Amino acid sequence: MMQGVPQPAFYIFKCQQSAPPGMPKPSCVSQNDPESQQLFQHLAQSLMMKGIIGTVQPIQTGCLNRCQQGPVMLVEPGHTMYVGLTKEKIDRIIDEHIIGGNVVEEYVIPDEMWGEPIPPSQMMAR
Repeated sequence: MMQGVPQPAFYIFKCQQSAPPGMPKPSCVSQNDPESQQLFQHLAQSLMMKGIIGTVQPIQTGCLNRCQQGPVMLVEPGHTMYVGLTKEKIDRIIDEHIIGGNVVEEYVIPDEMWGEPIPPSQMMAR
């Protein structure tokens, strides 16, 4: 049996990018949306309360380049991008996707905004 800290089963990358006040660009953490400022803390606390933070690692990131759909977070493995987040949506994602194993399709970014990843080797060949 290996001692120490297990490898996480999931990483959840939560965009914490905030546009400066008065900027037209939408952002995942907004001065005008108090709930958006509490989402990362809510995510981490929910994982702790459910006793699964040891195997689900929440990570604060900068911009994930889907600002129009914010607040967003990316669940790995799977490249699952969740958009338009609220505390209620995060709770459902934890229960149904992280614990239950089923992606919450209605909160996933539309295919036309995301699409299939392009392998770096193909990108270079163009």
